[in-house]
Amino acid sequence: MNKVETKGKSKFIILVVVLIFLFISASFYYQSLFKPVSTRASEEVVVNIPSGYSTHQIAKLLKQENLIKNEWFFVWRAKILKADGKLKAGKYLLSQNMTVDQIIEKIAAGKSEMDVFKVTIPEGYTVKDIAKKLAQIGLVDEKKFLEVAQNGDFEYSFLKNIPRDRPNRLEGYLFPDTYFIPVNADEKEIINMMLKRFEEVYNTVIKYNAQKIGMTPDEIVIVASIVEKEAVLDRERPIIAGVIYNRLKKKMKLELCPTVEYALGTHKEVLSYQDLKVDSPYNTYEHYGLPIGPICNPGLKSIEAALNPSKHDYYYFVARGDGTHIFSRTYGEHLKAQREVEMEQNKK
Repeated sequence: MNKVETKGKSKFIILVVVLIFLFISASFYYQSLFKPVSTRASEEVVVNIPSGYSTHQIAKLLKQENLIKNEWFFVWRAKILKADGKLKAGKYLLSQNMTVDQIIEKIAAGKSEMDVFKVTIPEGYTVKDIAKKLAQIGLVDEKKFLEVAQNGDFEYSFLKNIPRDRPNRLEGYLFPDTYFIPVNADEKEIINMMLKRFEEVYNTVIKYNAQKIGMTPDEIVIVASIVEKEAVLDRERPIIAGVIYNRLKKKMKLELCPTVEYALGTHKEVLSYQDLKVDSPYNTYEHYGLPIGPICNPGLKSIEAALNPSKHDYYYFVARGDGTHIFSRTYGEHLKAQREVEMEQNKK
């Protein structure tokens, strides 16, 4: 065998090896497309498939949500399963540990009515926070949720005396809790779920106890919302509530930073002098008394603290930065406490 024949045979062998390698790789890749994106337990996501979407458009949407590996494979499998053109619009609860076939079969069957999404709304969330979280999950349209919350008709006794034009009208009344929300529920249905949960708390905790301390139910919710934003430790919630009531009785401005942050619409670690001057009925540095409405949706412990404040003679408090506060009776003691906190922070 001459050198030319040997060289040609070597190239042929290399080509065969490359082709075999490519075939094996393609086979492995093809087989992998049948498998889920992830075999680990993964969080479910709500995918909203609009009416009129083609199989290609649905595949693109699923790929964006990282629920499938390849758009064209999804389209091909839909044809093989005779589901092409039969995939139904709606909201679906899907996860990365579902196979392509499982996803196709679910959407083709329109099996979304039974899907329920578990959502936890933390204490202290504002209505805007709730709207944003639910929108990120895919359960609502954020702007529509806020519009319905502001202007929707809701027949609850605790809302009767709240002005329809109050900013963020339902603030304080979308009760923080864990909800099991049907994926096809609309914005108003979800809001009603939260209002009904608040109604339970209102009827059992607030309704008959607010008048005992000379407050309206709305005022209790406002105080509770401030406590929710100021307190970290449960044991301090009644103490902070007591400070608020003490200052109200003395006709002192509350001068509480969370009310300014609410007016600004953003959280700031340090408020500037200009921030404290923001023109807003929520700014308790500028206005006497309580703000015109709650500044968040408080949990049960903050509501109970607002109804059962500690009896003491504190009028000031300053946060240490570790979740605890230093409470003071006089302004002089308060200034001393502020210096103490500043020194502790400078040492870190």
